[in-house]
Amino acid sequence: MSENQVFERQGFGAEMELAPPFGLLIIDFVNGFADPDIFGGGNITSAIESTRPLLQQARESGWPVAHSRIVFADDGADHNIFSRKVPGMLTLKEHSHASAIVPELEPAPGELVVRKTVPSAFFGTTLAAWLTQHGVSTLLVAGCVTSGCVRASVVDAMSLGFTPLVVSDCVGDRAIGPHDASLFDMQQKYAMIMDRQAALDFCRSAMSPD
Repeated sequence: MSENQVFERQGFGAEMELAPPFGLLIIDFVNGFADPDIFGGGNITSAIESTRPLLQQARESGWPVAHSRIVFADDGADHNIFSRKVPGMLTLKEHSHASAIVPELEPAPGELVVRKTVPSAFFGTTLAAWLTQHGVSTLLVAGCVTSGCVRASVVDAMSLGFTPLVVSDCVGDRAIGPHDASLFDMQQKYAMIMDRQAALDFCRSAMSPD
């Protein structure tokens, strides 16, 4: 029996209804994760490029858009278990180039920018309340890395009652193995997975009058 058949037999991977209002969360597409010499590599650069038209469509459609950054205090006072495991994270300060969102996805006025010190964009932040205030039901997710902050944020989004739609070519990881495994895992347990074109086609259809 294949792995897919095991999950199917046990009832995983069910289709979920994706209903408007839609929102977009872009996780940690910052300079440090775009640079293979710092935290980048793999397919992260291509995921950033693929996210540009996704962000444009979200803005044209008037969706709530949120971005996240990993930002530690200048004196490291908020050093935690995540930064103990990955000490280089402490270089991501408020005004460091590496922690700045990449220019091609620079937030526009009215878009939320979440600062975090752990993988999930929801943990210890105002993101859930902000999305609720804006009436979001289905949350499209882009960002990096797929196996880390994306997956953690998707699990929390689902736990908090938002239906996650992970846009597969708009998420990236420094290694393709963890990227592929995490997409499979999220599809089976926590989220719907579509590529950008399929996701945008679906959202346009869902928002069109009958």
